[in-house]
Order: sequence, then C-alpha cells, then structure tokens
Amino acid sequence: MSKGVLLVNLGSPDSPSVPDVRRYLNEFLMDGRVIDVAWPVRRFVVGLILINRPKQSAEAYEKVWTKDGSPLVVTSQHVQAALQKRLSVPVELAMRYQNPSIEFALRNLVNKGVKELLLIPLFPHYAMSSYETAVARVLGVSVKLGAELKFTVQPPYFDAPDFIGALVASAADYLKQDYDHLLFSFHGLPERHMKKADPTGGHCLQVPNCCEVASPAHATCYRAQCYKTAAAFVAKAGVPAAKYSVSFQSRLGKDPWLKPYTDYELPRLAQEGKKRMLVICPAFVSDCLETIEEIGMRGCEQFMEASGKEFTRIPCLNEHPAWITALEKMANTFLTSENN
Repeated sequence: MSKGVLLVNLGSPDSPSVPDVRRYLNEFLMDGRVIDVAWPVRRFVVGLILINRPKQSAEAYEKVWTKDGSPLVVTSQHVQAALQKRLSVPVELAMRYQNPSIEFALRNLVNKGVKELLLIPLFPHYAMSSYETAVARVLGVSVKLGAELKFTVQPPYFDAPDFIGALVASAADYLKQDYDHLLFSFHGLPERHMKKADPTGGHCLQVPNCCEVASPAHATCYRAQCYKTAAAFVAKAGVPAAKYSVSFQSRLGKDPWLKPYTDYELPRLAQEGKKRMLVICPAFVSDCLETIEEIGMRGCEQFMEASGKEFTRIPCLNEHPAWITALEKMANTFLTSENN
C-alpha cells in the first residue's frame, strides 16, 4: 500500500485583517474541545468575545506578520518542504483551523494514491484543545470524504529523546549566555481540562504534587507532560535546578487556568533579582503570535518594567535541522513498521 505523512498544526488567520481574524477566532473558539461547554452557551460566550477581540488580535497579528504570511503557517510550510526532501512518500501539511485545510491536504494525499497515513500532530503534549482536536478532526474529515485511509497517529512526544535533543540543540547558543534564570513558558489550559482528561477521575490537581506521583492519568495530562519536558531538557542541557522554573501563558476568561501565570512570573522574577532572563516556549514547535508577540514583545516589556536588565526569547524549533531529523525518524518508524 502507498503511504504518506500528514503534519497538522493549529492554524492562523488568512491575513491580519479584522474580518479574517474574526473568522479564525470564531472557528477556533467554537470548537467544543477549546471552550468545552454546551453549544448554546459557547455560542453566546464566543459572540461576546468576537465583539472586541478580533480588532485587538488583528493589531497583534499585524506586529508579527511576515511578507510571506503568518509566521506559524510559513514556518510549518518550510518544515513540510524540508521533511519532504528527506522522504520518498508524500508529505502534506494542514491546519486544524483555516488554511491550508485538513480537507485540502487529505484530498491531495488520496489523489496521490496514499492508503496508509501517518498523522503527526505538531503538538508535543496531549491536550484536548490541541492534540486531541487535531486528531479527531482529521479522522472526521476522512470519514466525511469517504477516504479509505488507514491511520497511524504519532503519540505525544513531550519527553522523546529526539524531541528533547532538538530542543536543547536549538537553545544551545542561548544557554551559553550569562543568564540568571530560564523560564519554561508553556501554553496554559483551564484547570477543568486537566480534570476532564483524567481517566482515573481523581488524580489531576487533587494534590499539589500530583504530577510527581505516577498515575495512568499522565498519559493524557498536559500539565504532567509539560513538567516532564522541562525536566528532560534541563537534565540534558545541564541547567542547575535553581536556575529554571515553569509557568503557563495565554489564558482566556475568568476561570482558573494552570498556574503559575507567565505574566505574573516575569515581573516577580525580575523583582527577585533575576535580571537576565531566558524564556523558552516548548509547547510550540513553530513561532507564532503567542511566542513572538505575547512573550517576545509584551513579556519582555513586563520584565523590563519590573527592573529586569536583559530579556531573551529562545526561538521555537522552527526549521532547526535536529527537529527535521526528529520528524524524519518518526516517519521512518512508520514506514518500516511491519504492521503497515
């Protein structure tokens, strides 16, 4: 059977215009795995958000937009092209929201004769609002199209040696700098998502050290997986325990989200005397609005206003050769598997 690879990232507006940003936010926020409440409530809440948020977000997107388009989409396309050069089977790229669409990518693969497909969500950690929704959407669109595809889904790779090795390699030059603190800023999630994804129904967020206590819940626990990424990174990179910490960014609404919050931690660390700050965002494999604008611009401003002296955002993996190699190894494991 003919095989292929599909990379799926989150997505981006087609342009930084207010109408395109509104269309993107509507699709994103109306996903029941993102705002996980009953449809009528979700429609009402998203309707309120779409009154002012598109204009604010459009202004932020304008700051990061490149001549070729959205940094997330453009970088993902470069990754696809780099991986395609290393593989003899078709490699397609899709976004969970907006373009290039999942339907477009699947049609291309089917037209190329692909029957067995490796789906690689470009989310290292399991979360219902990223990894899970991407997988569910791809499978759903495949059924809708009547595509007779056999899927293999790449499991989360939050502490996989190749992923961690690529992260450390991409950060190596920055870690050689004289810094006071390394902050791991992961995308945040509502606390209720942790509990909802907990198959045991009684582990996640029940005690302060739940992520350190072995449990089947960790297979789908975003928080535990984030801490494992940080631990594996510092172990490989040789970062002293006193020189790093973990925080969570990008919260929305008033419900409690994973703590500590990045926008609280940056000024706090500066006031504690951590004057030279490095920030890395390992939940994102491609730089995007959340890394470039939220951390690199607003985060930097918050830190400097709190008496910080130097602020450096370590770029995401983007097109780093070690990351392309990690993806190539995932693909080759699928291509050489006796089960395929």
